[in-house]
Amino acid sequence: MGTMRGAATYEEAAVVGAGGRRRARPDDGALGRAVTRARDGDEAAFGEVYRAVQPILLGYVRGLVGDDADDVAAEAWHDIVRDLADFHGDGAAFRGWAATIARHRALDHLRRIGSRPRTTALDSVAAEPAAAPDSAGVALENLSTARALAMIATLPPDQAEAVLLRVVIGLSGPAAAEVLGKRPGAVRTAAHRGLRRLAEQLAPPAGDGAESGTGDGAADSAGTDGRDGDDREVWGGWG
Repeated sequence: MGTMRGAATYEEAAVVGAGGRRRARPDDGALGRAVTRARDGDEAAFGEVYRAVQPILLGYVRGLVGDDADDVAAEAWHDIVRDLADFHGDGAAFRGWAATIARHRALDHLRRIGSRPRTTALDSVAAEPAAAPDSAGVALENLSTARALAMIATLPPDQAEAVLLRVVIGLSGPAAAEVLGKRPGAVRTAAHRGLRRLAEQLAPPAGDGAESGTGDGAADSAGTDGRDGDDREVWGGWG
């Protein structure tokens, strides 16, 4: 499968951009049109919406509740169906709206079982790596995307959920902040720190640079092409 548009940072590309078996993120234009038809009662269109969004929504929920993700996601879809007539927005807005509903259901579930949000290995996720290569991404060439994303579970909870919303659901910084009820700057910082930590963990040992081609030369290249870890958006979104 080819590369997809929209990674927010080069660290995101490092985490999800190599060696992976990944699902395609739904095209927001097509998704928005399907949502509009579904809102008007088109059952086939709702099927399109479900097939497009369920994989990424399930990946996000799995990061919060682990093995109970299927049940919680089903509850979220029940609410989505119930309230769809009240939704107005495009495909990107729908992803954020669905993520908000799923998060509420996940937190309700965790309250019922007396637990706290957690992240686990993600079996089904979607990601959109930037097309441009980077030195950290080379470290992932021998890792599956599932293995790389499982490392999200090692992050502090705030960083993990910020990364899940940015990378798995594909929300913009402000949209992710709205889902979490936090300031955009705080969510952006948490996502950047989490992605930076994952990129550092996946980088090859310093002594391997000469043999692998990922040593000082590659680092210098990463430092001179503008991808310097400032969490800038290279595609204008993913969001």
